[in-house]
Amino acid sequence: MKRTYVDSGVLIAAARGSGRLFDRAMAILADPSREFVSSAYVRLETVPKAVFFNRTAEAEFYEEFFKYSAIWAVFDDATMEKCFEEACRSGLSAVDAIHVVLAAEAGCEELITTEKPEKPIHRTQRVRTISIDID
Repeated sequence: MKRTYVDSGVLIAAARGSGRLFDRAMAILADPSREFVSSAYVRLETVPKAVFFNRTAEAEFYEEFFKYSAIWAVFDDATMEKCFEEACRSGLSAVDAIHVVLAAEAGCEELITTEKPEKPIHRTQRVRTISIDID
């Protein structure tokens, strides 16, 4: 099994069921050779707005993904320090640094994102990042 961390953009692309990234996101999520890792941060970036705007099917899609994620990455003070260091080293936003470090700490082979290849998240050396937003 390929241990994979997907960021919120991948889940949003899949849950909303349209757009050019939908097929790519669904192909990743439906791949039986993957074991998914997620975190409270991905959940925080996806579920609340779907709930607030009464997009019930979207919220249920996210919760189903989280229910079947094989590993739930844990965040603690030591992880925070690693995130700070990674953000400084790679020029990442706070949340991207969290995703990178949690993916790496969970032993993921890859972090899949909707961030374009020229974005800072692709500078990290901690985990292989793959964008589904390529032409």
